[in-house]
Amino acid sequence: MRAMLLVNPKATTTNARTRDVLIRALGAAVELTVEETRYRGHAASLAATARAKGYDVVAVLGGDGTINETVNGLLNPVNGGDDPPRDDPSTGRPGLIVIPGGSANVFARALGLPNDPVESTGQVLEALREGRRRTVGLGQALWEGQSRYFTFCSGMGYDAEVVRAVEGLRGTGRKATPARYVNTALRHYLATDKRHPAMTVTGPGIPAAGGVFMAIVSNTSPWTYVGSRPVRPTPWASFETGLDLLGMRRMGPMTLAKVIRHILTESDILPSGRHLVQMHDEAEITLTADRPVAFQLDGDYLGERETVTFRSTPNALQVLV
Repeated sequence: MRAMLLVNPKATTTNARTRDVLIRALGAAVELTVEETRYRGHAASLAATARAKGYDVVAVLGGDGTINETVNGLLNPVNGGDDPPRDDPSTGRPGLIVIPGGSANVFARALGLPNDPVESTGQVLEALREGRRRTVGLGQALWEGQSRYFTFCSGMGYDAEVVRAVEGLRGTGRKATPARYVNTALRHYLATDKRHPAMTVTGPGIPAAGGVFMAIVSNTSPWTYVGSRPVRPTPWASFETGLDLLGMRRMGPMTLAKVIRHILTESDILPSGRHLVQMHDEAEITLTADRPVAFQLDGDYLGERETVTFRSTPNALQVLV
């Protein structure tokens, strides 16, 4: 079996010694090529190359951003062409191995992998030996002639504003730790617009819902983690269903505190309240804003947008897990 391992040397929770151990372990199980990512978007380019060259598996050691790039490289048509239609779109693409190396590692943990890269490597080696694969669905965001797949979540509004602020801190050399996200969210709450909602939610067969300040679109649950604690605003979301959404029509401190308490403590129960917009297992959702609104995808800030359409892509990818 030919495998390409993509390594982000700047991954938050790994070091050179750990990477060497993982490379040796994988190299003993497969015919391994190792590539280090050097710039934003490099993982997508390397994954597309692996697909074009007929690799059986692409493994990635990194955080959710590197994993997202890798997934997009695997799913983009080879040589700019169109993939032939298939009952199972995941066929004809390399399988994916995920080894968590970031701060949150939401996708890896949602797959049931340990949050430790060495333990995760042991589990994926078992999957390799047993030929064990899981087919998962993905989300796809489309805007202004562009599109990008996401593995666990996307969003517009306050959560994307927090992602933007954390990326600014990372640009100054600070690590994106869970504590930094929480502290940034608390500080940024004071500056966000809590009086003039900008967004409307629409979709095929979906009644329009306006007056939305923040919207989270989920491909699975949890949405994120605070340390070891999962955060589940859309607890019914899964890789086997369509997209889920939680929208907030109020951003007052009491309202927000109630929702936060619920999504931190109630694992399988939907948040409740007239101020919430909730959707489950949808094939397509569109968010339209009357002014540019911050937009994030798998924890990656993608600028301000006025319209983004989100589509479910079933059976998109095979993961060795």
